[in-house]
Amino acid sequence: MALNINLEIVTPFGPALKETVEMVSAPATEGSLGILPNHLPLMTTLDIGVVKYIKEGEEHFMAISGGFLEVRENKVVILANAAEKAEEIDVPRAADAKDRAERRLKHQLDTTDLDCNQARLSLKRAKNRIKVAEMAKFAKDQNRL
Repeated sequence: MALNINLEIVTPFGPALKETVEMVSAPATEGSLGILPNHLPLMTTLDIGVVKYIKEGEEHFMAISGGFLEVRENKVVILANAAEKAEEIDVPRAADAKDRAERRLKHQLDTTDLDCNQARLSLKRAKNRIKVAEMAKFAKDQNRL
């Protein structure tokens, strides 16, 4: 029997995912982090990025917007500010958010530093959501070959 990891992703709005998986990859603030069964205990902060997990040999993707990750006894818990499964991402809405953020940054002379930082974060989140949707589509297309 293969070893597995229990993966839970929780947001302020409630549970986003609870699965038994073979591997987890997450965007730690100091770089990408890969977790396999029997990983040593760990706590770290997460950046805006992609959580990838493998379940039954198939890759799955989620967009997260920062948070915390804990590994303990073959269990990974991610407390994320926001999390969205690739198949749930509204790509046109994400593209609109990306365009709005780019326009705000282009006219940054009219905004405060706080507005610029919020626009940069909005842009990063929108680009991440689009990237996750594209990664999932690519992985699905590769599985069809």
